Amino acid sequence: MIHIGLDVGSTTVKIVALNDNEIIYSNYVRHHSLIRETVRDELNALSSYIDIDDITIAATGSGGMGVSNWLSISYEQEVIAGTEAVTSLHPEIDVIVELGGEDAKVTFLTNDRIDQKMNGICAGGTGAFIDQMATLLNVDASGLNQLAKGYTRIHPIAGRCGVFAKTDVQPLINQGARKEDIAKSIYNAVVKQTVSGLSQGRPIKGNVCFLGGPLTFSDELRDCFITTLKLENSLIPSNSEVYVALGTAILSKETDKKSFKEVIENSNDLKRNMTNEIVRLKRLFESEEEYNEFKIRHAKSTINEIELKDSHDNLYLGIDAGSTTIKMVVIDQNNDICYQAYKSNSGSPLDEAIKLVKELYLKMNSNHKIVASCVTGYGEELIKSALKITYGEVETVAHFKAAHFFDEDVDFILDIGGQDMKSIQIEKGTISDITLNEACSAGCGSFIDTFATSLNLSVQDFAKEALFAEFPVELGSRCTVFMNSRVKQAQKESATIGDISAGLSYSVIKNALYKVIKISSASDLGENIVVQGGTFYNDSVLRSIELELGREVTRPTIAGLMGAFGASLIAKERSGLNE
Repeated sequence: MIHIGLDVGSTTVKIVALNDNEIIYSNYVRHHSLIRETVRDELNALSSYIDIDDITIAATGSGGMGVSNWLSISYEQEVIAGTEAVTSLHPEIDVIVELGGEDAKVTFLTNDRIDQKMNGICAGGTGAFIDQMATLLNVDASGLNQLAKGYTRIHPIAGRCGVFAKTDVQPLINQGARKEDIAKSIYNAVVKQTVSGLSQGRPIKGNVCFLGGPLTFSDELRDCFITTLKLENSLIPSNSEVYVALGTAILSKETDKKSFKEVIENSNDLKRNMTNEIVRLKRLFESEEEYNEFKIRHAKSTINEIELKDSHDNLYLGIDAGSTTIKMVVIDQNNDICYQAYKSNSGSPLDEAIKLVKELYLKMNSNHKIVASCVTGYGEELIKSALKITYGEVETVAHFKAAHFFDEDVDFILDIGGQDMKSIQIEKGTISDITLNEACSAGCGSFIDTFATSLNLSVQDFAKEALFAEFPVELGSRCTVFMNSRVKQAQKESATIGDISAGLSYSVIKNALYKVIKISSASDLGENIVVQGGTFYNDSVLRSIELELGREVTRPTIAGLMGAFGASLIAKERSGLNE
């Protein structure tokens, strides 16, 4: 009798067929979100290798439950399946380290018990993370492995979040770091993420078995694990990329006998037992009229902007040196904005700050005088010292100062930037609580940028598509890497670009409210809410927060410059105190 195991993962399908205990067929193939089509093709390919109809068959993996319902076959839990394969063939193994497309697992087999750790809401350090990083170097996963063979040094790179890691990698590329060194550093980041995030202090030692596609196909990644963990005994089994499917085939021996011909017929019916997995949400706007009213209301939260040549002579400079951008605002004695700039920091905030200051001085006339200056943000200390800026201030205070300018009764501020997100609660005119996103950038501005780029659209055009989308899709508030799978599933269910864009806008807000701030109800946020940060220039994101909270919020027309504007207000205020 033939025993078949299907491992349907987030990015790949693995299949193993056993004749008793001998592998007669196995394959590992990317499904590109065409799960049913790929499983069908693999089962049809297998049919040319076997000439008997009696089989046992089971499915496992993140997509295994859906496949088992579709084909009317058994389902096995993937940790049990992987452990079954290893313990059956390699009983001496103490620890299994497995990396998949969107998951990472460490399984401890000692003391006659199984203790398994798995990544949850973050896909940092998985195969999809590696693919994402490889793209930055214009290579595929195998090309990344080849590059790593020529490394000479390791650079620090974040392994927990693909967006944060990109911020570490891009400046290295801009500064001319060797691609070979960056490639090995990416692998090193994966190892650090796996060891620190999953082992949770428990030592990975003894006989260690490596499983999963990334560890099978990248000897340089395995080398990083072996070196970091100082392993003396490690194993990469032949066919390690399909070991979970192998374990599933072994476990299928205990299931009911099936007709292979019937399973093939079921697989050829791609719509059999089909159910829509994606929930649909409320439209952002029901009509053009509703959208126009929305725009008119938010246009009222404005500030007077004039030409530099028309300003008062005394000027006050504010700089916000963010994680990926640098912003500058200059105000005059009347708090009118007479100069502003917003650009990428290109991985070197000081160099870009110097350029912006030089450009400002070229446009100032002989009567202009910068009375005082203030810098805030990540690069505060460096820029304050290098450019002899008058004052430095933490960014939360700068943002509060700017928000207070637009709404004196503000009691809650939500700021969403490119990679960071923060909420500020105010009581009686004083900051009472601050919440920041830590190791995850899901829901920040770059979250939407990534998807717009993948669809070959500008962020502006992508946002416009969302405004009148008929059926926004519920995508949750998960990691950017995980979200890719949800987006592809939505596309398979005929979701339009607008539906996806609107769904992502909702996801940004849900991530901020429920993952970062962790509110239980809208009343937790106060009555007077100011939203800011470049992400809120996106009207679909702005509309999403109003719909999610069931109330109106204030978005200043200079939402992306609020840190720099607040810094300029602080410079003016403190210079007056010091006169």
